[in-house]
Amino acid sequence: MIGKLKGVVDSYGEDFVIIDVHGVGYVVHCSSRTLQNLPPVGEAASLAIETHVREDMIRLFGFRSDSEREWFRLLQSVQGVGSKVALGILSVLDPGSLATAIATGDKASVARGPGVGPKLAQRIVSELKDKAPAFGAVDPALIRLSGAVEDKSAPAPVADAISALVNLGYPQVQASAAVAAAMKQAGDEAEAKTLIRLGLRELAR
Repeated sequence: MIGKLKGVVDSYGEDFVIIDVHGVGYVVHCSSRTLQNLPPVGEAASLAIETHVREDMIRLFGFRSDSEREWFRLLQSVQGVGSKVALGILSVLDPGSLATAIATGDKASVARGPGVGPKLAQRIVSELKDKAPAFGAVDPALIRLSGAVEDKSAPAPVADAISALVNLGYPQVQASAAVAAAMKQAGDEAEAKTLIRLGLRELAR
């Protein structure tokens, strides 16, 4: 099994790169995010590799980091998620953002992946929610806050502040994170307008 490739970028395709290792060209399928971060043709590149062996083919998937590869494996443990869908999700969310989205129940962010409908996004979040914090630096306070908003047990000022930030165009997960940070500064009894003001300051950083 191939676990890592280090060589020179030979050429790019729509969803793959060919890495030349001592004269042998390896076709490596990658997320669009990974492809965009690889160097130009002719320059050195290194990729963590996941090898899929089938009866009729061997397919290589490449990642910029071990954490991205771990998420690729983890996503495919969910029924309905194959390699194509997993790469699609990793194309729109980096490992840290994906961990936060799943840990906080942000189905909308997960559903941005090509081929991911609302039902599949819900299944991914539900099945991986307990595993997500281990794969990213997710603030436990943010997880608790998101859970409270989800089951409508959050205090009214908190829910109002998050709603206001979402209405201003911020994604749910960013709004929740900003309000969680605002609560640390202002305390649990803070009014919505205070949380909104401090939350906007957090988002502007």
